[in-house]
Amino acid sequence: MTTINMAAQKLLALRDVEKARTAGATDLLTAAGCVITPSARDFLQQHGITVRTANGSGHVAEGKQAANQNNVSGKAANNTKQTSRLHSEPHPSAAELFHSAEAEVIKQEICAVGKKLWSRMYVDGNGGNISYRIGPNAVICTPTLISKADLTPEDLCMVDMEGNQIAGVRPRTSEVFLHLEIYKAVPEAKAAVHCHPPHATAYAITGRVPPSRVVPEYEVFVGKVAIAPYETPGTAKFAETVLPFVQQHNTVLLANHGIVCWADTVTHAEWYAEVVDTYCWTLMLATQLGAPLSYIPPDKASDLLSIKRRLGLPDVRFDSNQMKECQLSDLQMPSAIALVPNACESQTSVARNMEEVDIEALVKLVSDSVMAALEEN
Repeated sequence: MTTINMAAQKLLALRDVEKARTAGATDLLTAAGCVITPSARDFLQQHGITVRTANGSGHVAEGKQAANQNNVSGKAANNTKQTSRLHSEPHPSAAELFHSAEAEVIKQEICAVGKKLWSRMYVDGNGGNISYRIGPNAVICTPTLISKADLTPEDLCMVDMEGNQIAGVRPRTSEVFLHLEIYKAVPEAKAAVHCHPPHATAYAITGRVPPSRVVPEYEVFVGKVAIAPYETPGTAKFAETVLPFVQQHNTVLLANHGIVCWADTVTHAEWYAEVVDTYCWTLMLATQLGAPLSYIPPDKASDLLSIKRRLGLPDVRFDSNQMKECQLSDLQMPSAIALVPNACESQTSVARNMEEVDIEALVKLVSDSVMAALEEN
């Protein structure tokens, strides 16, 4: 083990630890209270470099095992192995979990879903990210800067619930914090998929949501979608934008960005992405026929909600306090396929759209449409 003394520094940045590794360091000695930047911490974890404070306590880095101990005998060998494990693996179970049989199955599923997303043109370039919560403090996720079509199990990595990388060679995606906020807010969420399906993203970039009560599969598996306000991807603020919605929605449109879906499995989360994008696409096609949309009758729609409840899927309409608001949203403009989100779909939508919506004209349009429907019946 090659130790480099960096106790004179109060801050360790990426360039510092890169220089240390170039110099052959496998162990760094730092001052108590030394601040290690996130990028430096990730680098140390990826390269198995141990960090110890001046008082000898170890932290950071899953790390490599010490060199072959076969020449050392007796008590000294045991002590050396224990010391090596303490210093190089502050997450002694992380490597075991990451390479477990359960994790290998999850990795294969993530790679298969990545290829599905790419083949359906839901991601381009290195876009999108996928994750699975494999333990209380462990999330397997996709890395940054790699096409989802090219993913292999060896490319994946694992982070704790604060976003610190604890396993894997490639650096984790910067947008993993979006996934972690969902996992923290929704205990039953085990998997999340973020992607950019074009038809659903078209709604996200226009600040609109699709109507309800048109297609049964959409009603059961997704239902009403929410739309989160725009924030810079990869930031803490971006991750927090979904928090008002994820407990009552399993699919959220991300303004000017894409969508995120959560579920009990990675495959199911990808299904929801397919359902919402196909639904948005179908609505767009329907408008080309020149005929009004037909809606599922309210009593039949209630049957679908009952099925959804039995499946354990979330829906904002299960909340009696918001049911009226949700029902009103579908009356905005009969046969319209792009609706202004209301309070049950966006906390900021009312303020954002007050200037662009003529409320009196909207009310009159709804009233006239309802009266015309009654006269026809």
